Order: sequence, then C-alpha cells, then structure tokens
Amino acid sequence: MNLLYRKEGYPEEGEIVLCRVVKVNPHSAFVNLEEYDKQGLIHISEISPGRIRNLSAYVKPDKIIVCKVLKVYPNGHIDLSLRRVTQIQHRNKIEQIKQEQTAEKIIEFIATQKLHKDYKELYEQIAKPILKHYEYLFECFYDIVDGNISASDLKKFGLSDELSKELVELVKERIKPKKKVIKGTLKLMSFEPNGVEVVKNLMSKILSFKTEDVDLVIKYAGSASYIVEIISDNYKDDEAVLSKILDFLEKNVPKDKGAFEFVRAEK
Repeated sequence: MNLLYRKEGYPEEGEIVLCRVVKVNPHSAFVNLEEYDKQGLIHISEISPGRIRNLSAYVKPDKIIVCKVLKVYPNGHIDLSLRRVTQIQHRNKIEQIKQEQTAEKIIEFIATQKLHKDYKELYEQIAKPILKHYEYLFECFYDIVDGNISASDLKKFGLSDELSKELVELVKERIKPKKKVIKGTLKLMSFEPNGVEVVKNLMSKILSFKTEDVDLVIKYAGSASYIVEIISDNYKDDEAVLSKILDFLEKNVPKDKGAFEFVRAEK
C-alpha cells in the first residue's frame, strides 16, 4: 500500500498499526511500520496461536499485515504482535488506510491535472496544516462532505484561497457522505401460547418501517435477541425510524403478554 502519510514520533502501546514485512528469521520477523517509517519485531510466539512449524507460511517479505504494539523501549525498539489483532481491528485498520489513500489520490489529481505541480510538494502543502487539526486527511475530507468544514476554514488552517477552493470542490465530487448508522440489540418476547408467531408478526411489521431513504437490517442473535441497524444519510431520519419502532412495540406488546428492550450500541 503506497502511502505518503506519516506520523511523527513512536506509536503508543496497544496501538493497531499497518506493517510491511521486511525480513523473516527462523524465530522472528522484522517489519516496517508504514505510518511511522520505523522498524519493529514480531517474535514467533506473537505470530499465531499454537505451534508454528514454518514461519514463512504466515509472513513473507513485502506482505502487508496489521499488528498490535506490545512495547516501545527507550532505545526505540518496538515489539509487535500479529496474533493479538482481532478481525474487527484488522478490518478497521485496512479501511482506514484505504480512505487515506483515497484522500491522497484527490491531492494527486489536483497536483497533476489542475495545478500542474509536484505531487509530493503539494501533499506537504495540504497535509501539514490539516494534520495539525486531524489525525488523518480523510477525516477532514469527510467533514468537508458533511458541511462541517468550508474553504474559508481551510484558509484559516493555512491553505491558500485557490487551493482551498480546488480541494473543497474535488472532495465533494469524489467522496460520498458516510452513511449514518444507529445500531443496537432488541430483546423481544411474547408470553402467549403462540408466542413465536406473535414475535414473527411483530418483526415483519417493524421491517416494513424501512423507506427509500432509510434502510433497516435485523438479524437474529439468539435468546430472543435481534441485532438492529438503522441506516440513512443523516441521524435525524435514523432516530425517527427508531422512535417509530419503539412506539409500535409500546402499543403492541402488553406488559402482561410480553416484554421488549432496546439497548443502543456505542458509536
């Protein structure tokens, strides 16, 4: 993954980092932390659970992997773990990097097609002032798309008037707004003899609340629990559908004949 983005200093312990394998030894692997441009080591015990017969079956030179920082020593040595990274952490990190790559491609287009400037030089002009306010460029770009940041705000960061306008125009053209999601667990029970059928009918009615603007995904999670996701372009529409669902259940699940509870997940 080619990336101009770099962080200063050293990573924190527990941080999830993108790495490129540099060298594989019988009992360890050396990697480059791509965002920091520093080297770290993964001991064989931190590659994968269980006994490893052949390390190269898990890591090879130039392979991109996602690791967790275990320890940063005063001399700059960095211990890493591959096996302690969860699937969610891996997926989130890769998505994060892909979004940053998209941001960099926008700058590259402005440099080569609009302003006819050196790409790396323009990247420094844009990234340096923005990264004083954001951890990643794409975070700023999504704020532009959502209307939270304007060309005048970019000028306050230190970008020129021309560059601010070019950037805002292209970001809005190239990046779609992120979908807003309300997610939670719905526990729904019926105490009636035909309880299974009652719950089935209630869930069918709830699913009918989805619209062209708001998607509604419900997955059975076992033990009378359902994972509910309400997805739209803005939280206002999500909240409206959630209120509709809860009002419907309040009216159609008598306390002596059933019970329900919705627990919202953290964002």
